[in-house]
Amino acid sequence: MTQIALITGASRGLGFALAEALAPDFHIVAVARTVGGLEDLDDRIKAKGGEATLAPMDITNRDAMAHLCRSIFDRWGKVGLWAHTAIHAAPLTPAAHMDKKDWQKSLSINVDAMAHMIPFVAPLLGTDGQALFFDDPHGGEPYYGHYGTTKTAQMALARTWSAETAKTGPQVHIHQPKPMSTALRARFHPGEDRDLLAAPRDEAARLLAQFQPAK
Repeated sequence: MTQIALITGASRGLGFALAEALAPDFHIVAVARTVGGLEDLDDRIKAKGGEATLAPMDITNRDAMAHLCRSIFDRWGKVGLWAHTAIHAAPLTPAAHMDKKDWQKSLSINVDAMAHMIPFVAPLLGTDGQALFFDDPHGGEPYYGHYGTTKTAQMALARTWSAETAKTGPQVHIHQPKPMSTALRARFHPGEDRDLLAAPRDEAARLLAQFQPAK
């Protein structure tokens, strides 16, 4: 039976690298808003002999995510692995100067989307599936009001789900990647020497080695 890996945030960075690493052992359902990035991923996966289903959509669109998960169920019945890497990285700014639009977008992508994705994906994972979330602890740090606060809330929800399913499944894993050479990192640290950062492909391999995806 075909094993399915659902990757939310698959068009770049760690999500792209995870999707590429998991193919061809998994059929990749790649979700992201950037069509060009998804097409590049599809080319990489096909070059490895794998297959992908591209889902160019916004994870904050509840109805679209519901339709996607229903389509996955109708076609394959379940998902073996869900890796969630989609994130909004608003500009660093003092708390007293936070922008309303950046705050609302951070809440929508980083927190609110989790509230419908977990209930939609959990039945697809069942008791044997696995979910992967990735921590980036900046909550409480200066100028990280938008990103740090909402990322901390996202991880709190992931940890709640992990605690609830520890004995029953699905297994919910939370890892902290090393600093990577990604667009998100560059936005926060534009003058940083990127040669000193981990490549997303190498970090994806390291993180996947920490657990055994069901095949």
